[in-house]
Amino acid sequence: MIAAGGTGGHIYPGLALASAIRRQRPNAAITFVGTKRGLEQRIVPAEGYPLALVGMVPFTGRYRAIFPAALLRAGVQANRVLRHEQASVAVGMGGYASAPLILGAWMGRVPSLVHESGAIPGKANLLTARLATEIALAYEEARSAFPRGERARVVGMPLDETKTTLDRHARRPAARRALGLPADAFVVFVTGGSQGAASLNNAAVGLGARWRERDDLRVLLKAGATHVEQVEKELAANGGAAAVRCVSYIEHIEDAYAAADLAISRAGAGSVAEVAVIGLPTIFVPYPFATDDHQTINAKGLVEAGGALLVNDADATADHLGPIIERLAADPDELTRMETAARAVARPRAADDLAAMVLELAGEGRVAA
Repeated sequence: MIAAGGTGGHIYPGLALASAIRRQRPNAAITFVGTKRGLEQRIVPAEGYPLALVGMVPFTGRYRAIFPAALLRAGVQANRVLRHEQASVAVGMGGYASAPLILGAWMGRVPSLVHESGAIPGKANLLTARLATEIALAYEEARSAFPRGERARVVGMPLDETKTTLDRHARRPAARRALGLPADAFVVFVTGGSQGAASLNNAAVGLGARWRERDDLRVLLKAGATHVEQVEKELAANGGAAAVRCVSYIEHIEDAYAAADLAISRAGAGSVAEVAVIGLPTIFVPYPFATDDHQTINAKGLVEAGGALLVNDADATADHLGPIIERLAADPDELTRMETAARAVARPRAADDLAAMVLELAGEGRVAA
């Protein structure tokens, strides 16, 4: 059983883990655990996995007072599901949907594992790691925060095979045709995540104005559904529409990665892992209000290795980013060095390595009584 709920940052690594388990053990029975509050109700069943729901609440805000009682109740619910499914192992991928499953596994003496995807651990994993049998990490930097952290194993961020096997250079011509981008321009992919980011959208609008008279530089902007209409109006007003291809959503994100020569992105754990394994040179602009500035820490290793650059959100303007991008566009050797450096620190086998840990626990564990 895999608890992966709330946001895509927990759900998609959970799905990548499930796929890796199936590759190693095709007959494995896999059930997901989530809540009614997150995206899992839409995403998980669409991928063909059963989803069991527990009545958990977030850790913060107005739920803080009722959290202990809610966790106990949801833990009992999770334990019932574990018994019903005769689960051999429980895996928590982080987030508030994860805590009840690990607690329920502890109640039923089912072996369990928590995977921490960030360089700064989330509250759910810090809480439940004390109850878990094993701890797996995406970043070495997270180790010191955990009790028994010396026993934790660094495996990386589980990613889907569509990303770990992507040859972006071979896919580029088809990807650019699919996205309506010119074949011979230098393309910058700007993305603020699933919802978009206002500061990155503003930067893209400014870059559009800066490059509106040029045909060698283009921007692919994933603006987010709530921002796209306003961004398109601004591009029309400043002439930037000539240089910026603005969309609200990209169904096959691999096309965007393949089409791009350079990315400008927030530094969520998943985004950092993806551009590293794909070898896409990236300028990271960490979300400035992230708890403990964890996005900056997420990006630190890739930046220090030479695979990416780091720009503060306040400096993420067309006037600041434009010269950086223009310099890189004129220096293909530097882009090649960045690509090589990114791939050198990537962990393309993270999902398979985590699956091996899970299956090892399943083989050694007892079924819940």
